[in-house]
Amino acid sequence: MLIDKVSKIRDNFAEYTDVLAEHTGDFVEQSIGNRISQKYEAPQLMGKPEMNTWYRIPIETALSGDGSEYHIYIKKRRTKNLCIFFSGGGVAWDKNMASQPVTGGRVAAGAPNYYWSNLRPFTQIMNINIGITENRARNPFHGWNFGIIPYSTGDFHIGNNELLYEDNGEKKKLHFCGYHNFRLSMDEIKRQFPKAEHILIAGESAGAFAVPALTEEIIEDYYPECEDISVFSDSALLKRKNWKETLEDVWKAPERIVCSQHSENITLDWYDSLMKKMGKRCHYFYASSVEDYLLSSFQNEIDHGVFETNEEAQKRYFNDLKEMHEEFSSLSQPVNFFYYDWKNPLYTKGGSVHTAVRQPYFYQKSQGVTTMAHWLHEGVKDHRFNVGVNLLLK
Repeated sequence: MLIDKVSKIRDNFAEYTDVLAEHTGDFVEQSIGNRISQKYEAPQLMGKPEMNTWYRIPIETALSGDGSEYHIYIKKRRTKNLCIFFSGGGVAWDKNMASQPVTGGRVAAGAPNYYWSNLRPFTQIMNINIGITENRARNPFHGWNFGIIPYSTGDFHIGNNELLYEDNGEKKKLHFCGYHNFRLSMDEIKRQFPKAEHILIAGESAGAFAVPALTEEIIEDYYPECEDISVFSDSALLKRKNWKETLEDVWKAPERIVCSQHSENITLDWYDSLMKKMGKRCHYFYASSVEDYLLSSFQNEIDHGVFETNEEAQKRYFNDLKEMHEEFSSLSQPVNFFYYDWKNPLYTKGGSVHTAVRQPYFYQKSQGVTTMAHWLHEGVKDHRFNVGVNLLLK
């Protein structure tokens, strides 16, 4: 009897602390969001943009996953260099995942949080003025034009569907409209940047998957005259047997993208397809940390139905990455790699960080003797080399 009472007290205390953590996390996020809205939010573009200033541009008829508004970010410089960047922010492919979007509270409580469902002010932190988008000289891309395509639809920017689900008994709808948002965003980016001599199409996490899936359209439909194009994915590796069903039935992605997928590794499939169509017209870059704590959590969800990372999951990710690296060498065009093993004891849980291109790691942290910023900037200037491949030999 005493044991039962102690167990019940312990369970109640655990539930109480989880609720407290969730409320605290929501409060902190809301406080930061309010501060951004009041003082730091990028201004909405009205008229002609000033140089070297970030602006928000609302995209009419575009939607975030929860039905709220959608916008892009742009920054202009006096240059013909243009970076089109696909933001990341998780993924959802079923009703369970749809019902658990990212919130400050869910993160603080350690609860599953699969994708960002809107572009609340807090998300500006993830989109501009950090890593490759920072407006400081330590970022070698600070002098480029930028068009940022944010992400809030859970569908790798390629969806054309709606998913009905329930959240605590309340009926809701997830708008998988990433592809629709992409096309409207590119229409606006083209208006802002009519011509470009050098283009970098880059992305992180979910946006890194979008890069090989959507580069062909960017080139052929928006910048067919550009001959100097680099494509770069930072952290895009998830292996699933039923990607085809997700693409066809859940997201209803464009047929061209669906037809390009034929294995468990859609990243590799989409790069293979892109290379066969674009060939040497593009230069190809790929990066990943070697024991990615977040992607290993998603892979663990796929393999075992548990959204968490651990030593075993991180080792599986390492082995999958090693295999993918070898398979990249069999594709029709060369790829340059940047692998990194950076850890943060506050949150990586023994694994390595998830993405670096839009983190201070981009220019602050060296792998060997160089940073990702230096490696990528040299690469787009035709001085290409690999970094961190030795990490896959352990």
